[in-house]
Amino acid sequence: MRLATIRSNEIESTHDVSVVAVDEKGHVVRSWGEPDIHFYYRSAIKPFQATVTLEAGASLTPEELAVVCASHGGYPIHLGLVQSVLRGAGLDDTSLQSPHAWPRDPAAKDFLIAAGHRRMRRLYHNCSGKHSGWLAACAAQGWPLDSYLDPDHPIQQRVLTLIEDVTGVEPSPIGVDGCGAPTPRGNLIGLARAFGKLSVGERFTRARSATQRFPALVASNTLPDGQFAAWWGGPVKVGAQGLIAAGRHGVGLAAKSHEGSMPIAVAAIVEAVRRLGLISDIANEALIDVARIPVFGGGRRVGTVEPLLDRVSAS
Repeated sequence: MRLATIRSNEIESTHDVSVVAVDEKGHVVRSWGEPDIHFYYRSAIKPFQATVTLEAGASLTPEELAVVCASHGGYPIHLGLVQSVLRGAGLDDTSLQSPHAWPRDPAAKDFLIAAGHRRMRRLYHNCSGKHSGWLAACAAQGWPLDSYLDPDHPIQQRVLTLIEDVTGVEPSPIGVDGCGAPTPRGNLIGLARAFGKLSVGERFTRARSATQRFPALVASNTLPDGQFAAWWGGPVKVGAQGLIAAGRHGVGLAAKSHEGSMPIAVAAIVEAVRRLGLISDIANEALIDVARIPVFGGGRRVGTVEPLLDRVSAS
C-alpha cells in the first residue's frame, strides 16, 4: 500500500507500507506490499509478554494488566499503575531496567515539566509497564530480579516459546529492543496470525480484555494508535519503527511502514480495515484525521497524507 503526502494539491512524497490480513485459520486473505517482510516485533508483542507475566504468577488488576501491555503515554495514571504493580510485588521503580526517558506523549512530558519535574526517569519510559510486570512475575517465582532482561532468563525463554507458538515463525535472530529487552524477529504474516489468536484464544482472555477495555491505558487517547484502538473493538498494539497489529473475531491484521513511521502505519491499517469492510461509517468518520493525516502550511491545513489506489492481492 502506498500513501502520499499531498501539499497544495500536489504529491510531495510517497510512503510504502506492507499490510496483511489473515482469517481465523491464519490464511492470508488480503495483502498489500510485502506480506512476508521480516522485522523485529518490538512492542507489538506486549500482550503476549503480559500473558507470560500472568502465567508466571504476577497478580494484576485489569487496569494494571493494561499498562503491562502498554506503550503508555506517560500520564500520571500510567505512572501510578506501574508503581502499583511494583508495590504489589514488594518493589519500587529502582528495580526497573527500562532506560531513563521522557514520556512517549509530548503532552504528558509538558505536564511533568510544568509540575516541576526536570529529569528523565526509568518510570517514564513507555515500556515501564512491561518491565514492572516481568519484575512482579520474577518476584512471584523467586527468579533473579537483576537479570530479567537476559535472553536466557526463564521469563524471556517463556516469551520466546509463546511467540513461536502464536506466530508459527521461528523467532530469530533475537535483537535488543529500545527498552533493553530481548526482541524476536519474525514476519508480518506471523504477527497478523498472532493477533487473530489473541482476539479469540482462551489463553489470552485477560490480556485481550484489558487491551480492549482500556485503550487509553495501553497507548494514549491523543495518539493515533490509541484513537484507532478506541473504535476497533479488539486488541490493538503498536511496535517501534512503524509497526501496528490488530485482531477481532479471529481475524488478524498487521502493518509495517517501510520508513518506520508510526502515524503512516496506523493510517494504513485504518485504510485496510475500511477496504475490507471491517469498520463502521461512524468509526471511519471519527478516525478521519488518523486515516487522512493533516498537512499544514503557515498554520493552516493545506493537504493530507492519504492512500493512493493500488492493486490488492488476494489468496
